[in-house]
Amino acid sequence: MPITRRSLLTATGAALLLPRQGFAAVHALDEGWLTTARVGDGFAALSVGGELSATPRVPSPARLHGIVASPRGPLAVAVGRRPGHVALVFDRDKGGQVGEFAPGAGRVFSGHGRFSPDGTVFLTNEIERGVDEGAKRAMGRGMLAARSVAGDFAIAAEWPTGGDGPHDLMRAGPVLVIANGGIEPNTPEARDADVTGSTITLLDPATGALRGEGVLSADLASLSLRHLASDDRGTVVAAQDLLKDGVARPLLFAIAANGALTPFDAPENELRALRGYVGSVALDRSGAFVACATPRGGRVAVWQRDGHYVGAVPLVDGCGLAGTRTPGQFIATSGYGEVILLAATAEGLGVVARRTGGPQFDNHVVQV
Repeated sequence: MPITRRSLLTATGAALLLPRQGFAAVHALDEGWLTTARVGDGFAALSVGGELSATPRVPSPARLHGIVASPRGPLAVAVGRRPGHVALVFDRDKGGQVGEFAPGAGRVFSGHGRFSPDGTVFLTNEIERGVDEGAKRAMGRGMLAARSVAGDFAIAAEWPTGGDGPHDLMRAGPVLVIANGGIEPNTPEARDADVTGSTITLLDPATGALRGEGVLSADLASLSLRHLASDDRGTVVAAQDLLKDGVARPLLFAIAANGALTPFDAPENELRALRGYVGSVALDRSGAFVACATPRGGRVAVWQRDGHYVGAVPLVDGCGLAGTRTPGQFIATSGYGEVILLAATAEGLGVVARRTGGPQFDNHVVQV
């Protein structure tokens, strides 16, 4: 159900109240998104329509994570949550499963995959099973698998990702950007660890050759680089921290053309409120705003692209996040069945509309 009032919150927390108006008066969104959720006793991939209501498209026996639509035709793929053993291919328009595929032998999915710009290749980050090296637990070497869409998603080529525990991947201009998470927080490998070994690698999409690399500074070595968002102005990456709550660290970074990382800053109390965990990141349509969601911190925070912190709005167990066709706007979903529409300006951030009573939304949303 839509809210009847919207307010903008500045970086200092001051509220700018806007006129009362219902959802229909604000926007009739002629667009849609894909997401995943717990539905009943199982899981599913779903579509979310312009009124922010969710419709199941394909059921799944296993929990799903990243979801992506083909740039040509109605195919979409939802990849199993790490350690994932299956990816589902479905028709995002009519619903129904079209196929499924598994990771390479001896590997698990990391939760994410991406179509090539022409839709003929599907790329998956995969992780070799970790090994115990005495006192050190290795997450597992990353492999990038290039799969033929026309060939039932069979692996046609594969290359090392250039790091351990890769998570997200994304095409950015002439290169593939890989977020090698190193040690993932809240796993056995992370026990007693304080350094992840996380990196960003830039790979040639045709050969897998290394074109650049980004490494965190020593004071940020506990961060695991996880999720990516990219447009023609560049790429950003969000992180999660091995350290306990209460540490104020930047969790959002801009990635330069050579892979170098520049942190987005914010007031110390705002960084601390992220509670060391960002579950997703998105850019708005204009590229002027960057948003990140933290289910642990229960909020969605927004920056201007130049690094200026705009503000945050509360969303309990909120994680799914995507832009809309309107500049400055995002939708976000929560594990309590809530969908909100956000509007950002240089002066502040506000909730434009919301719908409650949906399924238990999972980590990610993608615009289609």
